[in-house]
Amino acid sequence: MRQSIFIIICTFYTFSTNAQKSNPAPSVPVTDEYFGIKIVDEYRNLENLESPSTKKWMETQTGYTNSILSQIPKRKFYLEKRLEFDKRQGYSISNLNITNNDKYFYLKKSGNEKAAKLYYREGFLGKEELLYDPAKYKSNEQNHEFVINYISPDLVGDKVTIAMSEKGKELAEVIIMDVKNKYIHPETITNTTPANIGGIKWLDDNSGFFYTYFPINDPKSQNFYKNTQAILYKIGTNPKVLTDIFSGKNNSELKIDEKKSPIILDSNDKYYVGMLLDNNYYRQTFIIPKQDLLENKKTWKPLYTKEDKVRSLQLVDNDLYFLSQYNAQNYTLCKTNIITPDFKNPEILIPEKNDEVIEQYRFTKDGIYYTTTKNGVEAKLYLYKGGRDTPIKLPFPSGNINLQAKGKDFSDIWISCSGWANEEQRFKYDLKTDSFLPENITPITEYPEFKDIVVEEIVVKARDGEEIPLSLIYNKNMKRNGKNPVLIDSYGAYGSSRIPFFARIYLLWASQGGIMGIAHVRGGGEKGEKWRLGGYKETKPNTWRDLIDCTEYLINEKYTSKDRVAIWGASAGGITAGRAMTERPDLFKAVILEVPTTNTLRDVLTIGSNVDEYGTLKDPKEFKALLEMDAYQHIKKGVKYPATLITGGINDPRVPVWEPAKFAAKLQSNSASKNSVLLQIDYEGGHGNNTTALHVHSNLSDIFAFALWQLGHPDYQPKENTNK
Repeated sequence: MRQSIFIIICTFYTFSTNAQKSNPAPSVPVTDEYFGIKIVDEYRNLENLESPSTKKWMETQTGYTNSILSQIPKRKFYLEKRLEFDKRQGYSISNLNITNNDKYFYLKKSGNEKAAKLYYREGFLGKEELLYDPAKYKSNEQNHEFVINYISPDLVGDKVTIAMSEKGKELAEVIIMDVKNKYIHPETITNTTPANIGGIKWLDDNSGFFYTYFPINDPKSQNFYKNTQAILYKIGTNPKVLTDIFSGKNNSELKIDEKKSPIILDSNDKYYVGMLLDNNYYRQTFIIPKQDLLENKKTWKPLYTKEDKVRSLQLVDNDLYFLSQYNAQNYTLCKTNIITPDFKNPEILIPEKNDEVIEQYRFTKDGIYYTTTKNGVEAKLYLYKGGRDTPIKLPFPSGNINLQAKGKDFSDIWISCSGWANEEQRFKYDLKTDSFLPENITPITEYPEFKDIVVEEIVVKARDGEEIPLSLIYNKNMKRNGKNPVLIDSYGAYGSSRIPFFARIYLLWASQGGIMGIAHVRGGGEKGEKWRLGGYKETKPNTWRDLIDCTEYLINEKYTSKDRVAIWGASAGGITAGRAMTERPDLFKAVILEVPTTNTLRDVLTIGSNVDEYGTLKDPKEFKALLEMDAYQHIKKGVKYPATLITGGINDPRVPVWEPAKFAAKLQSNSASKNSVLLQIDYEGGHGNNTTALHVHSNLSDIFAFALWQLGHPDYQPKENTNK
């Protein structure tokens, strides 16, 4: 019986390989030279997304991929389970906003709905009221499917802005509603993406707001992110007449880089703070008197630069509070005066902790609440008051804590706790009684199918002696016999930590008999600044080698074996997974590259802001670093590469769809193995966001099924070759 299964799978693989070879990508090589090194780019022509041959090839590849995936018996298992979970839960809540007068605004999606709707209530126990259904937006036009991806009520909850996004697109259309009578103003704000850049910040009198405007509305354009402007909009005026209050165009004296996005960051009674948003970990900010800005006077003054290593600035009265990594790896919480600020020699309120990274802080009437994490997975809560630092015991051990507060004039503080196997729960903390009162807006749901799943947090010693945190999720009855299918997710960029959350896809993987791994590789922020800089530009090889070392550890410790390991990298995680597979193609059975950055040499030319994270082609050292992290350029002829599923979004401005397309084309052409190399373009999606829940679940379901098919799970093997 085992022999017959093997024959069927081999036949299926042969079909896959032959189909790919019968439809090779068109190739028009281009040679570039940098610092005396010639770089051949075999598929530069695929960057022209308007080319009929490129379009046809991508469409054919996507159709072929879907035909292959359709032969997996349980292709829709994850999709069906997630829809079942959604119905079991009843509804979910997101984007919760609470005004200082206790009005709640949030997005709510019932289990049988495709998209969330906007709701409102007065107080936690108030009556819930539906404010807006995105299905109503442009309902008289065909082929439109919008989701609400951002909301912002004014300071007293009389009005609310609602950002509508369509088919994975980054740009949104913002409408304004009067809450009391649900009146929708006729004016629509366009060319903005408040969910990602700038948000919407209301004026003190609620007569208008600030937002960031994109002059170019084509996400495929190389100029999409350039020359953006911070705009002041007054309600009732023509939104096409722009009042530019902070930009390179309006403020030439500030010499703002065209690739940096000006946003209004924070304010107090007297000042506004503006920031230049980019992919740099630290950013440049400016400050201006409120009245000057409202009168469009150009009196912006520098506040701090990226060299000051400031994060999370908050203005309170005449002081500036911030997290600092200046001479500190894990942050200090500091204060300086707004009139004569000194960011390099501030008053230190909370000194650096040895093995805990300070994450969030919130002001209340009773003091400053703040959180820390150890290795990115063990969270703690503290209260700083009167020079004293007091730990607060959480309701249950948590991997992640999120804080929400009204501000310095209120005692209200909410704590949301979650973990890999713990659904998020929300509590209101009472300082007087040192107690947590549950205030869950989303119902807590029972998942008996996950009752035997456990989480193991370990550290793996890398080749250079560094200790890499590795989260493992599996059934408690798992045996370390080298036969368990393992899926390892990793990212490692921009100082972003892989924080624990109730990830049903991870738990479903474990419920199918697999081990889910989350490798907290260097380049992230799990262990402070040294961790970020340990996988950054010239040190970037640590990122994928940490993933390799974690994989080898799991094999050596008999958790799994080479033919049972899949790795998964999304977005910048494509560098991690892509270079791991090209450096050690023998180590992995399967690779998933989801909207991946795989061609960094070309990426930094089209997405200019990525220069801050990856490097520039103008510097010889950084060029070599870019070449080293470029997975596309490391594909070699005649190497046996693992089975690979590569996805891209046609509306993706962050990772242009030609990056995954070029990688797939070159891998198909060069791989000497018979393993499948599948390219799947999402023609209704972008960078994996701003789509319906059904769309997201369906995409993840394909990833889930592909990995279990390739790792040999018996329930996911095609029963026969129907295409033979």
